[in-house]
Amino acid sequence: MSKTAILDFTKKYGVLLGLGGVIAFFAFESPNYFFTASNFVVISKQSAVNILLALGEMFAILTAGIDLSVGSVAALAGAFFAGTTLAAGGNIFFGALAGLGIGAAFGLLNGILVTGGKLPPFIGTLATMSIARGLVLMYTHGRPIWGLPESFSYIGQGSFLGIPVSIIIMVIAFILVWITLGLTRFGRNVYATGGNIRAARAAGIKIKSVLITVYVISAFFAALGGMVLTSRLGTAQPNAGTGYELDAIASVVLGGTSLFGGEGWVVGTIIGGFLIAVLNNGMTIINISPYTQEVVKGIVIVLAVLLTTFEKEYWNE
Repeated sequence: MSKTAILDFTKKYGVLLGLGGVIAFFAFESPNYFFTASNFVVISKQSAVNILLALGEMFAILTAGIDLSVGSVAALAGAFFAGTTLAAGGNIFFGALAGLGIGAAFGLLNGILVTGGKLPPFIGTLATMSIARGLVLMYTHGRPIWGLPESFSYIGQGSFLGIPVSIIIMVIAFILVWITLGLTRFGRNVYATGGNIRAARAAGIKIKSVLITVYVISAFFAALGGMVLTSRLGTAQPNAGTGYELDAIASVVLGGTSLFGGEGWVVGTIIGGFLIAVLNNGMTIINISPYTQEVVKGIVIVLAVLLTTFEKEYWNE
């Protein structure tokens, strides 16, 4: 097998091999607790929120950008979801509209800062990350929002035909993203913008429109993930979503999406998100310190980025 074929295989299926290796390790370390059907259902539920954030984050990274605000936007949307539900007399429909609306608004702000303000995505979304987190604390007064109706917990804790609703939402989101990126003109424009923005502009692609839409999508999925998280907890926590942006970025990069833009695999992002969930779950089961867990995840991100950099240098030779 040639070097090119090996690199191609590793780039696309390396995350699947990594997931298999991690599962095998934790299954060996804790077969009675980790390697059980009930625990894999728990992992699937836990991965749903991160995968929703990662699916949105993937759009930003495909354009050679990044969205650091997804964790804070998720928390803000969850708080608005809970607060508006209470204000509307327990009507979760209005609560959901408020949560998704505030998410889309932050995505629009991110897109305007990147396109109109000419801010690098890292700086623009770093600023909105801080703004969104501050708004969460202001809105909640730094205290959890509780006393929510039983129906509020349905999307995070309920089941439909025996399948957790959060997993159903995740699968629907995956299908929509797969169709959007793989079968639509907009999806092709996203890849083209990240692959070579000058060539995309010369081809008549409206770069500003693409980028603004990309950040709205990213924030929308972050808001959806935040609502699922808040529903699962049954309360809106002001510190919810802290660090979730790192897990989302790690899931996307581990899944084979290049940080340099223009290249990515939706299925890989799903597998990457599940890999992060397995790591979190497995390390907790075998009693690894939460501080050590952060170190391990940091190392995983570094390795993924180094692999991406190596691939880019290889193809440029």
